[in-house]
Amino acid sequence: MKVEIQGLSKRFDDGREILNDINFRDDIRTLSIIGPSGSGKSTLLRILGGLIPPSSGRICMNGDDVPFSESELIHYRKKIGFVFQQGGLFKHLTGLQNIAVPLIKVHGFSEKEAKDRALNLLERFGLHEDAHKKPGALSGGQQQRIAIARAIAPKPEILLLDEPTSALDPEYTTQVLDMINELKQEGINFIIVTHEMGFAWHACVKVMFLHYGNILEAGLSREVFANPKTPQLRQFLSKLLGWNVTL
Repeated sequence: MKVEIQGLSKRFDDGREILNDINFRDDIRTLSIIGPSGSGKSTLLRILGGLIPPSSGRICMNGDDVPFSESELIHYRKKIGFVFQQGGLFKHLTGLQNIAVPLIKVHGFSEKEAKDRALNLLERFGLHEDAHKKPGALSGGQQQRIAIARAIAPKPEILLLDEPTSALDPEYTTQVLDMINELKQEGINFIIVTHEMGFAWHACVKVMFLHYGNILEAGLSREVFANPKTPQLRQFLSKLLGWNVTL
């Protein structure tokens, strides 16, 4: 997917500028967005997903401008799969219903088509035993894997994941990252905000280093991680390596 960002800025009502005149252009299959907390990574992902508008600038996805009027965004969002940090499932619905109901209400599937699609995904990802459980009866890892299944159920053009493992224990983190890597092998395009540097390096073809509202480095993951050019990225990685994080 071709992604083009021109002069993108985001300022909130209290005057904080989260993104500062961002420019980026690349052909994306799998991209990780990394950087210190508070650098605007989640804000950028939400703008790409049409969830919040920028203060200024332009985004183009596969040659089409991302609209920022609510009526046009309804159609745009149907082409995007989004996975939040946590709490993205409907608490009153079962795992099966969490996948099937949006297919019916948003994407126009029949009840049978939606149920069949949901059951197939739950079976495929080893979640069939959780089909009739509500989120409160599921582990954090199970919830996130169902959230990912829900996001890919309508076969979106691109999947956006906002730190999907941030609230998980290491065991569940591995399960979720393995699932995302499996989707990569199947050719699903995704952009992920993550603090898991090993995953960003080895599972994502490209990486973007966002540093307090500015893109300081971007390119092939193997090159950017092996030879960081800016002192900010070198410092960012050195802090992680200091705690023996294996990349």
